[in-house]
Amino acid sequence: MKGRLITGLDLGSSAIRIAVGQVMMGMDRQVQLNLIGAAEVKSEGIAKASICSLEDAVSSISACLDQAERMVGLPLQDAYVAVGGNQITVQEAKGIIGVSRGDQDIRREDVARALEAARTYAQAPNYEILHVLPVSFTVDSQKDIKDPIGMQGIRLEANAKVIQGLSNHLKNVTKAVFRTNLDIAELVYAPLASTEAVTNKRQKDLGVCVINLGASTTGMAVYENGELLHATTFLIGSDHITSDIAITLRTSIEVAEKLKRTRGHALPSAFGKQDIVDLKEFGSESQEAIQLSFISEVIEARLEEIFEKVEEELKRIERSGLLPAGAVLTGGGSKLPGVVEIAKRVLHLPASVGTTSIESSIPELVRDQAFSTAVGLVEWGFEAERQVERAGSGFYGNSLKQASGVLNKVTEPLKKIFKSFMP
Repeated sequence: MKGRLITGLDLGSSAIRIAVGQVMMGMDRQVQLNLIGAAEVKSEGIAKASICSLEDAVSSISACLDQAERMVGLPLQDAYVAVGGNQITVQEAKGIIGVSRGDQDIRREDVARALEAARTYAQAPNYEILHVLPVSFTVDSQKDIKDPIGMQGIRLEANAKVIQGLSNHLKNVTKAVFRTNLDIAELVYAPLASTEAVTNKRQKDLGVCVINLGASTTGMAVYENGELLHATTFLIGSDHITSDIAITLRTSIEVAEKLKRTRGHALPSAFGKQDIVDLKEFGSESQEAIQLSFISEVIEARLEEIFEKVEEELKRIERSGLLPAGAVLTGGGSKLPGVVEIAKRVLHLPASVGTTSIESSIPELVRDQAFSTAVGLVEWGFEAERQVERAGSGFYGNSLKQASGVLNKVTEPLKKIFKSFMP
């Protein structure tokens, strides 16, 4: 893997973001990842995590790709691409097989067959499976086994989380990327990529909820005992805050966005009656004095709604107030001052804004929460390729990345189909 460039492509509703990492040899003679490039352009043709105009989306991706390649100084061949939206579903599945060999030893191929059985059981019509993530195994009557390799038994049961997306949704994303002459290494569910960037193994073992506050969507992923417990996406994001401000103040979206970014705060108590701004300073045609506490009330109300949706999901999986590592916030919306306090209040959990620890020559971009999904894709790709490389030499690890990377069968068939669309 030394010298390999790993690219993460985040197709956001407000911006297309690319992060590029290079695999290098560390001082300890172990391979390590170093982020060497990142690029961002305004997104066109993408709304609520879906392609709404293919030509515009292709143009935006191409522009971002050109920027990234100029920064890195090398052509980019393939990318790990984030997919999201409410067209993606997460469900539990079980796969049961018999171990027929005489010694009754469970081997790697038995585990693969059990996961494949879970995959077959879960696949719905008009959906393509993105990930089959093993949660636990049962050997005969022994439950909650993490790695059954080498154990003896005659019946192996795999409990897995199967993540699948609507076929047309995935095909549109795939076609848009292929039209830029960029290959796809793997399609990755966006909340999983965000989690990869801003959490560590201990947090996922204890129990953590990662909340990605995007422009038009909010993704959440809950981990416990190191495994994915639940994930979903809401069609509500920080652009709704901008719209609320514009409607309330009867001003333009541009003025509302600038006001939110420069003076926005989630806590009305942060301002006094004397804290007033003139909308003309933010591009409005007429002068109008507005109290900052009033704007904060608008922001607070929308953020509370977002976190209440997260709380409803936590209650549904019986984890409300029961995640010791708390809530980790990321995405562009998490940069709003006061957002952590709102999360603590609504979720009844510890909360913080997540940062990544990846080595980089551009730390200001790496630590930008808006880049968390793109950076997480790079880290996901690094771990997936490293696990597959080890698997090829006889190593088996029951990790999220390996199971997803080895069993993901979406990219290859879609690649063959949509290469034919290219001129």
